Amino acid sequence: MNKNVVGWFEIPVANMQRAIQFYEIVFDFKLSRHLLGPIDMAWFPSVENASGSPGALVYNESAYKPSRDGVLIYFTAGSGDLSIELSKVESSGGKILLPKRQISEKVGYMALISDSEGNRIALLSPK
Repeated sequence: MNKNVVGWFEIPVANMQRAIQFYEIVFDFKLSRHLLGPIDMAWFPSVENASGSPGALVYNESAYKPSRDGVLIYFTAGSGDLSIELSKVESSGGKILLPKRQISEKVGYMALISDSEGNRIALLSPK
């Protein structure tokens, strides 16, 4: 197998504009919003032939509900030190659930947060 196991991910949101603002501020990138019939999506930026998986925020009241109890997605901190992304979480409407801690010297550090919609996500970085 020469591909990543995960091919796509979707994060449910209750308020698309609020969620877009949260992710753009915390991670310092732009999302691309697309209305696909009854589904409102905001795609995360992706780089062809790079590691990781593309995905989107998604709003559809009848099919998607934000949760702290479901799948846990790890976002790689683009800064290389997740402390930078963590410093923006609470001012952007999220919460820090588990502060930065080392996983191991080889893997690096992680933290758990709740986004502006109530989804639990993780951050991962070498520093």
